[in-house]
Amino acid sequence: MNADTTGAGAPDRDPEERVESPGTRAEPGARAGQGARPWNRGVLRSFNERVLLDALRAAGTTSRAELARTTGLSKPTVSAALANLERAGLVRQTGEMSRGLGRGRAAVLYEADPTAGHVIGIDVGRGWLRAAAADLDGRVVGRRDAANTARTAGAMVHAAAELARAVAAEAGLDWSRVVHTVVGSPGVTDPGTHRVRYAVNLPGWGRSDLFDRLRAELGTGLDVVNDANLAALGEYAVGAGQGSRLFAYLWIGTGLGAGLVADGKVFRGGHGAAGEIGYLPMFPLPVDGEPPAPGSARGGPLEGAVSADAVVRLAHAMGMRADLVATAKDVFAAARAGDAVAVRVVDHEAARLAHAVAALAAVIDPELVVIGGAVGRNGDLLLAPIRTHLRDLTPLRPRVVASALGDDAVLLGAIATAAETARDHVFDTRQG
Repeated sequence: MNADTTGAGAPDRDPEERVESPGTRAEPGARAGQGARPWNRGVLRSFNERVLLDALRAAGTTSRAELARTTGLSKPTVSAALANLERAGLVRQTGEMSRGLGRGRAAVLYEADPTAGHVIGIDVGRGWLRAAAADLDGRVVGRRDAANTARTAGAMVHAAAELARAVAAEAGLDWSRVVHTVVGSPGVTDPGTHRVRYAVNLPGWGRSDLFDRLRAELGTGLDVVNDANLAALGEYAVGAGQGSRLFAYLWIGTGLGAGLVADGKVFRGGHGAAGEIGYLPMFPLPVDGEPPAPGSARGGPLEGAVSADAVVRLAHAMGMRADLVATAKDVFAAARAGDAVAVRVVDHEAARLAHAVAALAAVIDPELVVIGGAVGRNGDLLLAPIRTHLRDLTPLRPRVVASALGDDAVLLGAIATAAETARDHVFDTRQG
């Protein structure tokens, strides 16, 4: 009979093994006792360090004793793991916690070092380029905007990369410290080919070599993500969507799209096109004399009915003078000034957007819809009529609010996404 080695007579183990570990893991499909793969000391050490690093990020600043209480790891294990993380440059001491007289030594306080790497977020639009640099906590340390005057995909790639490097330089960052870049743009990125589809407002942006060009210009890890999805993540992280279990971000600008966030994660659908509601075959509430959107016919995509260009076409069809109203901004400004025709244009736009909200409500039942983009930023004029028209359309009425982040939503979503990826990267490649 084998001796029981789990009781008081069992030999003391290495501190880094004093943790409730997963023990052995079987390979997928293996029967009990077959294909079992024991966790060795190195794997267990890495597991402990990751647990502690995640706990530090959640706590902000804390002591070894508190980390032991939070994680359930032994104090020796916590000390060893913190020492390794500190040598790797992922954790730093921030000071000491004062103690009362006669209560022993002061406790050293630690935090995850947000400067262990940096990230870049880039927002590519038809008329502008925006770039920001941030640390691993997502704290923005540099930001620049520039007009997008490029007329080819290659020129756009070069301009975006130059802007990003200029931001990093102004922030005093060595480019070698930039771990990851996230680029937000219209369209859907195919995860297999990295090719962007449906970005009709960016000339040449669907080229097969776009991703490779961006990666070559930037020299960092790279993701290209739909702009509405990133805006939704930005609103979830620091904007109007905070705390929402399921919400949609409705982007209305040069195009129309939606980002869907469930439990903090973007829902992309089977082919990455979830939220592309601009392709809904609807053209609600047409106005006599209103020309169809270029490239579409009456009854064409909803995008052609609600985009910024559509607002201008609608205004002209309803009688506003073309020489006085050239942009959607002009229409909304006139409505704010009390122009009766402009007010009716805004009401028509709101009715059409209510159709988009009703479609979202019927399909995904969000608790919240956030409107944003160049048109959506006019929530002071649009929200009330959207809610009114929504009551006439459907009994499924989510709360509708304006974006809290405005033009920064995509950029902040890109930063949040890049920082999450970069935190994993600096841990996986640590040396210490």
